[in-house]
Amino acid sequence: MSVDPSPRFAVEVRRSARRSRTVSAYREGDRTIVLIPARMSEAEEQRWVGVMLDKLAAQESKRTIGDDDLSERAGRLSAQYFNGRAKPASVRWVTNQNTRWGSCTPAEGSIRLSHRLQGMPEYVIDYVLLHELAHLLVPGHGAPFWQLLEAYPRTERARGYLEGVVAADRLPHLPKARGE
Repeated sequence: MSVDPSPRFAVEVRRSARRSRTVSAYREGDRTIVLIPARMSEAEEQRWVGVMLDKLAAQESKRTIGDDDLSERAGRLSAQYFNGRAKPASVRWVTNQNTRWGSCTPAEGSIRLSHRLQGMPEYVIDYVLLHELAHLLVPGHGAPFWQLLEAYPRTERARGYLEGVVAADRLPHLPKARGE
């Protein structure tokens, strides 16, 4: 059994001789079960596990997370990565942030996340929440700030995802061809 880079779920890979081509995955309690063909190589298994984890995360994040859920999530993340030291007074979605993913006002203890994050994978939302939680502990983006975020194993991946979203938004939008 291998472990998901996201510490929330352990990953269990089950090989089946009856399964010839398809790969599927589902959550079972605190585990993710990935079903693969028995003949699949270790390299293929690792690739497919990553693909299926991303698919599950995308499906789960499409379920709208409300402000209360967001607040609870921030509390869990603070406990897991910052020993509960980051204690926001409020955490909520906002629709007026179109150039930022999130913001934090340490004096008030308020965190706001852009509605544009809704529908993105959970690990991306968690990263932005952790980023803003870190600002409750360390102002600015100096070395101590980034050292806090090193604890989250998907920081670089989430940052890359967000950079890709920004880059895609900057691409020229070509008119659709007929029939599309």
